[in-house]
Amino acid sequence: MSNSSLPTACPCGGGAYATCCGPYIAGSALPPTAETLMRSRYTAFTLRDEPYLRATWHASTCPSDALFAEEEKVQWLGLEVKSALRLRQRKAESADQAEEIHRDTVEFVARYKVKGRAHRLHEVSRFVREADTGGTVRWLYLDGSFPE
Repeated sequence: MSNSSLPTACPCGGGAYATCCGPYIAGSALPPTAETLMRSRYTAFTLRDEPYLRATWHASTCPSDALFAEEEKVQWLGLEVKSALRLRQRKAESADQAEEIHRDTVEFVARYKVKGRAHRLHEVSRFVREADTGGTVRWLYLDGSFPE
């Protein structure tokens, strides 16, 4: 994607793209929290950036099919973060709690239109923090559930 086609305002609602999700999507920085990763993934969806989405999706749950259909025209309208559970901030007092340092959950609502019809995606996303093959520790999207 050329710089001229990048947004000025970040689609996630967090300010200027260049200082919000832009560095994560460009690969010059790693999202420090699960919520930041979720926001950058929302932004990547609005930009149809399949390589970034695949790079931030846990290998065990990443689909093999294309993430976007060529004919699919989605207009993204906004993102509302409902909650970030921040399990990693709890003090590790036992081995079970130590595992929670590497997991987090973020609930959000994304609004969008398809063919002029409004939709909302309400998801509770699960994230894990793992080291990649090079030893770099990063957050990855694992999966999500859809509350009523």
